[in-house]
Amino acid sequence: MNKFIYLASQSPRRRQLLEQLGVRHELLLPGADEDAEALEVVLPNEAPSAYVKRVTQLKLDAALARLKRRGLPTAPVLCSDTTVALGRTIYGKPADPADARRMLTELSNKTHRVLTAMALGTVRKREQALSESRVTFAAMSPRQIQAYATSSEPMGKAGAYAVQGRAAAFISHMSGSYSGIMGLPMYETAQLLRSFGFKV
Repeated sequence: MNKFIYLASQSPRRRQLLEQLGVRHELLLPGADEDAEALEVVLPNEAPSAYVKRVTQLKLDAALARLKRRGLPTAPVLCSDTTVALGRTIYGKPADPADARRMLTELSNKTHRVLTAMALGTVRKREQALSESRVTFAAMSPRQIQAYATSSEPMGKAGAYAVQGRAAAFISHMSGSYSGIMGLPMYETAQLLRSFGFKV
């Protein structure tokens, strides 16, 4: 039975959520020679669910190659990717505060989907799961959007917001997985871990 897994994610939120499950993990982060952002490029006419699943598999491929290249002990690797979607429009991480303001303006007073895909795998076996939740933003004034967009919180977050941060003040309704909206759905992650022999 495996004693630990590798987490191939720079997200502190995912680390915290994995710790909640009581699974020992070590970080397996990209080196300076890897272009991790290049894996997240959206293909033309790509559906949000297909996009987030494809990117997660690419992250797992890259992480398994990294594991082999570094000569580290073998253990399952967990990868995850989260995206926000309004219809078929995919909202990734904002490039700058102006981009964050654009995204938040488009999401204001609407219900959008948050899709998080996870993949747990080794060279011989891999399993994947997808969590889909819905989040409704109340109407936000230009001043509110500007204040939030220029804070540090939207940077590095899909859809330019963090559900566990100040953006919660604008969310009037949500359904699905709160941990999935944060970036690592606990129920689906526990299922993946059990399929690899972990007692969760």
